[in-house]
Amino acid sequence: MDTLLNNLTRRRALLILLVVTCLATLPFLGLADFNTKGEPREAVVAYTMLEHDDWILPVNNGGEIPYKPPFFHWCVAAASLLDGGTVSEYTSRLPSAVALIAMTLSVFAFLARRRGTAVGLLTALVTFTAFEIYRAGMNCRVDMVLTALMVGAVFRLYRWGMDGMRGFPWLAILLMSCATLTKGPVGILIPCLVAGIFLLLRGVPFFKAFIWLCLWGCLSLLLPLAWYAAAYARGGEEFLDLVMEENFGRMTGTMAYDSHLNPWYYNLVTLAAGFLPWTVAVVMSLFIVPRGAWRRAGVAWRGAWGRLCAWIRSAQPCTLLSLTAAVVIFIFYCIPASKRSVYLMPMYPFTAYFIAELLTWMSRRRAASVKGFGDFIAGVGCALLLVFVLVKCGAVPDSIFGHGKHAAQNAAMLGSLREAGGVLGWTCAVVPAVCAAIWWLSVRRSVSGIAAPTAVAGLVVAVYISMSGCYQPAVLQPKSVKGMAADIEREFPDAKTRIYEFISGAEAAKGNPLHYFELNFYMGDVVRNFRRERPSEGYLLIERRDMDEYGARFGAEGYEFDEVYTPAPSMPRKTPALYRFTRRWAK
Repeated sequence: MDTLLNNLTRRRALLILLVVTCLATLPFLGLADFNTKGEPREAVVAYTMLEHDDWILPVNNGGEIPYKPPFFHWCVAAASLLDGGTVSEYTSRLPSAVALIAMTLSVFAFLARRRGTAVGLLTALVTFTAFEIYRAGMNCRVDMVLTALMVGAVFRLYRWGMDGMRGFPWLAILLMSCATLTKGPVGILIPCLVAGIFLLLRGVPFFKAFIWLCLWGCLSLLLPLAWYAAAYARGGEEFLDLVMEENFGRMTGTMAYDSHLNPWYYNLVTLAAGFLPWTVAVVMSLFIVPRGAWRRAGVAWRGAWGRLCAWIRSAQPCTLLSLTAAVVIFIFYCIPASKRSVYLMPMYPFTAYFIAELLTWMSRRRAASVKGFGDFIAGVGCALLLVFVLVKCGAVPDSIFGHGKHAAQNAAMLGSLREAGGVLGWTCAVVPAVCAAIWWLSVRRSVSGIAAPTAVAGLVVAVYISMSGCYQPAVLQPKSVKGMAADIEREFPDAKTRIYEFISGAEAAKGNPLHYFELNFYMGDVVRNFRRERPSEGYLLIERRDMDEYGARFGAEGYEFDEVYTPAPSMPRKTPALYRFTRRWAK
């Protein structure tokens, strides 16, 4: 395998990477129903774009304007048009998957040209198989598309800088424009900040770098400003307030509501978790560092600054760019009070480069460490198959979950896994075991050098295929309310024109209101706001706890309620019941 990898041409490696990434993502995008509020919240925007032919500022969720710019939703709508105009789970997730594949290929192309095919391939695979990145690529959220656009912009600005800052980086400008239309000005700020600091470290005068990058940043704003102007003409002050809060309030901590408030070290924790399973290999590397190296490292702090400056002057440009991007992006997202794991995703490809170098060093210094890590991944894949077989044989009873508040849902997940299978499911479940057998019988004893961690990356891909193609869709199925939406439409067809929601938390919240996003999406964006419209009759989605608290108040306003649909105990905890209501009189 070592000889094969060393003799692999760049074009052939790119083709292999394309096939692997497509096989590990595209067949599985539509297997799992929406089971969180985030995915249908984005999908319903694309639905209303197509339904009402409104591509600027579509209104959804009972009168709400979108919280993010429309580029991602345009992509979902475009993918849905190719599928007959129906927004589905598959078409909603397709833009994220395409962005993940494109970013993985661009990481390989960038590094293969500068550090060799083997390093580029390993870095691309580490990036692709980092848990946070792969998960984002399989979801209907804006983060993967934003990440791919920003990483691509950094690569293009690097090329422009290394060409002596000559020419017009039109592709970088276009990518930053699309990134801004995906989530706001951060799509311009981060690529320009990374490129600017990189140029300064390379000895470019400050004002020269600043003026040029400001020019490219301003040109990148032209397309987004056209949309912002059109959206402001439609949404007025409500739209402007939302833009200010989501972009500037989030950075300055002045938002009207608390949003993912976490301390700075939260980013360290999420970065370590997001790079699983490679975080395990990084920890393993600490045990093969020579003992004397720790003592020398302690003494080395005395002249660390001088050596750092010398290293910067002599470092390979792509290595310096990777370090700059990883550090700048991490520090940037430590500043705002609002922190989420997905915010750090643009630094993953650059951090993956150093993990790839570390894995190569581990393989050359002590090959057993990388092979042991490979044994661990192979064992995980076999263990998953063994558990699946035991569940299918009925060897795992529902009683293991006891009688706690989540017992019914856990039992439903187990039952769903027990019923999973089919040709695709069994094929995906067996893939890691087959790869593990190949690893143990052939590859493990013959592989060395950079080929060893590359083979381990293949084992990780196999595990992800089994998770996405078999286990995850089955386990998450009971958490979806798609079946409930279908039941309501079948049993109460008149609900399509007069169904409302009431959520006590949404009434008290400032900004970013809560909705029953999943039910609203699956019913075709027909759910409206009960308190705002005060209808005389119809159907109400409301949790029983909220009905116990607010039912008497609604009764005092003349409302009478009759519960007509009760969610099963196995459904998620905050699933609402459905009430038919009539208002007998009004004050």
